Amino acid sequence: MKKMTQVILLSFTFSSLCYAGGDVSVPEVVPNTEPIVSASNFYAGLGISTMSLRNDFSDEEFSSTGVMLQLGYKVYPFLAIEGRYTKNVGNLDYNHGNALTLSNSDYPGDFSNVAVYLKPQYTIEDVNIYALLGYGEVSLSNIPLGDSSISADRGEQGFQWGLGLAYEGWESISVFLDYVRLYDSDGFNGRATEANIVSDVWTLGVSYKF
Repeated sequence: MKKMTQVILLSFTFSSLCYAGGDVSVPEVVPNTEPIVSASNFYAGLGISTMSLRNDFSDEEFSSTGVMLQLGYKVYPFLAIEGRYTKNVGNLDYNHGNALTLSNSDYPGDFSNVAVYLKPQYTIEDVNIYALLGYGEVSLSNIPLGDSSISADRGEQGFQWGLGLAYEGWESISVFLDYVRLYDSDGFNGRATEANIVSDVWTLGVSYKF
């Protein structure tokens, strides 16, 4: 009986608060009006490159220092799409190897590469480890043939691959170093068909995220 009386008293007290305007307050919910900041996934970069194309049979080699322009878009945290254009600055260096021509450290001509890559990547703290897998064209153009008034253009298209590291310790800027194998096959545009021709490039650069 005593328990029943306590239940009736508690019920009565609760009802009085609900219908008689008790001092029951409901906290006000204030929506979060702070803007959501999202960084763009586009980035661009500039690099200094060391380019080479060599004949593994005769040791003949073209090499040069170049400038690399980079434009990319980060599709996912682990994958980007990136385009690159690399071109020599100044004349080429030419080493004839075992070929019956003269070496020339101030060889006229142009050395370039243009390519589009898929860029899978993995970040550990501030270090980004990435690969470059894509398709491109490496070219030698305006190469003199005997008489200085005669020149030739040579180029090959195909699969290209590379590996690199980037330090991303700043908000919008990263510094990177990578290696890309531009070409590796027998012959080059119909020349030296019996030899393996290898072309590659090392690049040190800076990227800016918009």
